[in-house]
Amino acid sequence: MKAIELQSPGGLENLRMVERPMPEPGRQEMIVKVKATALNYRDAEIVRGGYHTKFALPQAATLPCAGVTAWHALFTEGSVKPGDTVLCLGTGGVSLFAVQFAAAAGARVIVTSSSDEKLARAKQLGAQDGVNYRSVPDWASAVLGLTDGRGADHIIEVGGPQSFAQSLRAAARGAQINVIGYLGGSDGAINPLDIFRRQVRARGIPVGSRESFEAMNRAIVVNRLRPVIDRVVPWSRAAEAFRYLEHGSPFGKVVLDHTQ
Repeated sequence: MKAIELQSPGGLENLRMVERPMPEPGRQEMIVKVKATALNYRDAEIVRGGYHTKFALPQAATLPCAGVTAWHALFTEGSVKPGDTVLCLGTGGVSLFAVQFAAAAGARVIVTSSSDEKLARAKQLGAQDGVNYRSVPDWASAVLGLTDGRGADHIIEVGGPQSFAQSLRAAARGAQINVIGYLGGSDGAINPLDIFRRQVRARGIPVGSRESFEAMNRAIVVNRLRPVIDRVVPWSRAAEAFRYLEHGSPFGKVVLDHTQ
């Protein structure tokens, strides 16, 4: 069978099409035909050799990674309630899953983006308000204004140190800040006194458990939710898909089609 193999981390040129033998299933195992997979920013970092953790080279997926990360942050750890305010930074895969999940749970959702068009699309998914951080660089003040000075109860923080300071300012007292990504870079300083003053809980959310995955899937079925797909690329053009993921500012997921 054909496979795309990352022969060594360090660049997209190391993604190579190879032939591998068809695996033989053992006892209580089965072979699954994969029709599509979706890329995550973590996958791009692994390919380029910049990810902070070293492990056996993986495959990529949508619901088990981006979806479960959002679910784990908001429900398994966060216990979102109807009427809570959820702030989602950006319109990538995790953030848009969080928009859909939080809206379905009856929470108020605020989204940030550099594009008014993307903010409008996020509102179609259930967000009540949006802030364009390009035209409003002080987006934390904008969030406080939208919440009558109270701030957000749950924050999906994907920007890293560059945005964390504003996330703290936008947080309600006792809020939960879910640190998921660092799209804005990993350099920067965080004053722990700001966490103390706001009495917030900041936690890292790498992904979630099988229990979270199964609970999320039940919610997806009941609420008839569908993952947001930005672009579908033939799997043989994986390098092109990675470049678009990194530089194309996608709205939702970039998917590899294994049938092409």
